[in-house]
Order: sequence, then structure tokens, then C-alpha cells
Amino acid sequence: MLKCIVAIFAHNIYTRIDPNILGNVNFGFNIKTEENEKLRNIIKYVNFVICAFCLFYTSGMESLVDKIRRKIYTYFFIDINGDYKSSIFVAGTGRSGTTFVANTINYNNEYRLIFEPFLPYKVKICRNFRYRQYLRPENKDKVFIEPAKAILSGRFRNSWIDSQNKKCICKKRLIKDIRANHLLKWIHSNFPGVPIILLLRHPCAVAVSKLKLNWNTHIELFLAQEEIMEDFLMPFRNQIQTAYSLFEKHIFLWCIENYVPLKQFKKGEIHIAFYENFCMKPMEEIRRLFCFLGKDFDKKIFVSLRKPSSSTRKDSAIEIGDSLINSWKKNISYDQKQRAIEILNLFGLDRIYSHDSMPKIDNVHEIMAKN
Repeated sequence: MLKCIVAIFAHNIYTRIDPNILGNVNFGFNIKTEENEKLRNIIKYVNFVICAFCLFYTSGMESLVDKIRRKIYTYFFIDINGDYKSSIFVAGTGRSGTTFVANTINYNNEYRLIFEPFLPYKVKICRNFRYRQYLRPENKDKVFIEPAKAILSGRFRNSWIDSQNKKCICKKRLIKDIRANHLLKWIHSNFPGVPIILLLRHPCAVAVSKLKLNWNTHIELFLAQEEIMEDFLMPFRNQIQTAYSLFEKHIFLWCIENYVPLKQFKKGEIHIAFYENFCMKPMEEIRRLFCFLGKDFDKKIFVSLRKPSSSTRKDSAIEIGDSLINSWKKNISYDQKQRAIEILNLFGLDRIYSHDSMPKIDNVHEIMAKN
């Protein structure tokens, strides 16, 4: 019923928009109101109800209105710019703050927000992708290129990837994915000009957050991919396979997901952002991020920094007023912390994160690929 109402509402708006700006936009539905006067009246009535509701809702209903608006924009929006370079890609391991960073970039609702588009069991056009797929940069296989092209150019839509969208008429896209770190160099090589942001957060903080949610690691999926093993992970196979506790496996997962792109990219090809800096040095980190994107920002951005993201748990530090960067230390033992540092040391990533919660930013470029 809701989808039908959205379709009627969208069609009525569509008839009011100058067709010259729409090009070959496909709305995904077709209602021939011209042939049915009765349906015309229904459309007018639905529009009246929606407008009245939007005009007279109270502040207590604001969250409900946000949900309705998001549901509408999941199905009703138009993407009028098919240039894939009009997309920004935000990546990072799960529970690292990618939603928070995406909301910061999109603080003024400038972008169509595309959510986790490379998840094969949610997105049919990506059914040939593995879960946590690794692709070599030179891979030109059309079964991968064509779906990525459709996503980056805004031609594809479905209820999963557009579930977080709040934009009606879209000229730019912001793609957020927590399982695509190993696709980043491939995207960079095959779709040059797409700005890519890789977000890092202390691996112990990430592991604690995932353990609270009972997330699995699926670490065996990396061991089953021959190309990533040959290119990067073979030296670590034995240690990964013998990881005993779930905490250890989550630390290995963090290392695998971040070691590979850090080794693939050279300085300046990708922007490395740090969750802890957004918490402790927000102005500095925002300036770095927006400088990379070639964008300006205004003071409204700090409203988004104070607002919890849709993926924030009720027991998270941001909700209960605990330290945003140190709360993980209360949830792991000394031995677990020492083991985490040992694992990081295997990959050389202890030069970025160690006992201290704050990252050693200056060491990142030493780890990255050399010119």
C-alpha cells in the first residue's frame, strides 16, 4: 500500500518537473493518469493528505516523519547525473564509524546515500561477487565491471541500497560499504576519479563492538580466495588458521581488511581518515577530509557530529556519555590487549595502533605502497 501511495505521489511530482532535466530517468513504475480521471482525483487527494501531514506534524512526531520520509525516498527519487565520477566511496571495517563519516560528508543532504551495494545476497546485480570479494586491479571481467558501473553511475536502485537515502532529486552519490575494502583498488583502477575514503578505528574498539553484537568474522572466506592469499595473505596463513578466540579472529579480520588496501594504495591516491580524530580533533579531521574532496563546509556540520548515527547502539559510548575513544579498554583484559598488539605486529600495523587509543598518523604513509 505504501509503495503504491509513493508511486502516485512520485508520478504527480514527476509531471511537474521540467522534462529537459530528467533525460532518460527511469522511475521504475508507470501510471497512466491521463486515461483515468478517477485516478487523477485520487492523486490530488493523496497529495493533499501528505502535504497536510507534513505541515501539521508536531515535534513529538518528528522521528515518525523521518521514518516515513526515508521510506518514501527509498522508492521515490530521481538520479539525474550518470557520471560515475559524481560518486564518493566511504569504506571501512564494520563498527569503525563509516555511517558517522558518511553522515558528516552528507550533513546538508547533498547526496543520494547508497548503502552496502556490493552485498551479493541483497543486491541481485552483484550475485557474481563473493561475500567480501577481493579483485585484482587489472580484472576487467564484465560480470564485475557492469554491476559496479551501474552502482557508481546511479543507474541501479533497490530497497536495500536506497534504504538510507533522504534525497529526492540527486546529482551526486555517496556510497558506504563495510565489506568492500578489498575492492577499493579495483574500483580506483577501473573507475578513475572516484574519491575513496578509508576509515580506520582502533582494532580493539572495533572487536569489542562486534563482540557485543555477536558478529561472526567469516575469516575463512579470505583463506578460500586464492588471489588474495597469493598477493597478500600467504605469509599469515598459519597464524590466521590457528586463531583460537573470537576476539583474536576479529583482530585478524581488522588487519586483513585494512592491510590489503594500505599496501595497494600510494600516498595521495586515497584518503585515510581516523575515527578517533573525528572525536578528539573534529575540526582538523573534517578539514583534512573536505580538502581531499575539494569541498567547503559550514558550521551546520557540527550538528551531524553530535547526532548518533542509525547504527549507534544504546549502550555505546556516544549514548551513555563515556569516552568515545577509550571505552573499549574497560571491556578487554590485559592479556587480550597484548595479544591484539602481537597480531598487529605481524602485519606491521602496530605502527598505527598500539596500547594508546589514538592513532600514529605519521606512520600510515610508511606502510602504504611506495611510488
